[in-house]
Amino acid sequence: MKQVLWLILKRTGASAVTVFIISLIIFIGVELLPGDVAETVLGQSATPETVAAFRKELKLDLPPTVRYIAWLKGFVQGDFGNSLANKKPVAEQITWRFLNTLFLASTAILIAVPVAVILGILAALYRNTLFDKTISAVTLSFISFPEFFIAYILIGIFSVKFNVFPSLAAINSNMSLGTKLYTVLLPALTLTFIVTAHIMRQTRAAIINVLASAYIEMAELKGLRRLRIIALHAFPNSLSPVINVIAVNMAYLVVGVFIVEVVFVYPGLGQLLVDAVSKRDLPVVQASGLIFAMTYIFLNLLADVMSMLANPKLRKSQL
Repeated sequence: MKQVLWLILKRTGASAVTVFIISLIIFIGVELLPGDVAETVLGQSATPETVAAFRKELKLDLPPTVRYIAWLKGFVQGDFGNSLANKKPVAEQITWRFLNTLFLASTAILIAVPVAVILGILAALYRNTLFDKTISAVTLSFISFPEFFIAYILIGIFSVKFNVFPSLAAINSNMSLGTKLYTVLLPALTLTFIVTAHIMRQTRAAIINVLASAYIEMAELKGLRRLRIIALHAFPNSLSPVINVIAVNMAYLVVGVFIVEVVFVYPGLGQLLVDAVSKRDLPVVQASGLIFAMTYIFLNLLADVMSMLANPKLRKSQL
């Protein structure tokens, strides 16, 4: 147990260093954006005196190192500053939007994981058959399409032609859970089609790899049904790579939802970040970017930890 805790502490420390480096990259990237932020926000009609006063208000007259330290210190304390667009605290805008993004990603993963795992088990059970080849071809086809293409196809079928689901996923805090699930079903299905292939193929490959083990051959010699062998013996012992790919895809669903949120006008953090970039709302851009980075790193850390707990060999290899 001490070894596992030590490994978790090592990975956590490495993740903290990574977050610091990413925060530095985000700050430098924002600093290198062309144009003057004060002039962009105030417009071309602003006088030089007004621009100078606004720059001082935003502390743009201070050295970059001072502003970076102040921004990072405020972020750690939960103070993300105020939005340049509406003067409201950034934390208030981000909290609700980020929860919406997590809700959409969770809905998609709750649909994708059972479907992908079952398809992976069946593909391994009927390996190299027509069913296996068909499932692989269909899932790989979906992953080859851009997100917006799948989204527009689903909108055209279920919103325009059959009018079953809304084309805009505009949820609010007053909606019930059932109404929210109904509203976000199309964007969730879009994300599901994208990540199912990854999880399904990893599940299939992991099970096939375990099927070559000696204890599986012994179970076959005893006359156990192949489905029972896969479900009760092969799949539990192939959980480590499956857990890893699920966690990685969860990270993608949270961080990579920009296009889907824009297509469905979903009030998530990705939509907020896109709007903030277009408005040059730098406090929102910086806070949103760092939150996305921290979420991605945390979910990858979670994937590593769960993989180590599921597979003792990985714990020994990390020592």
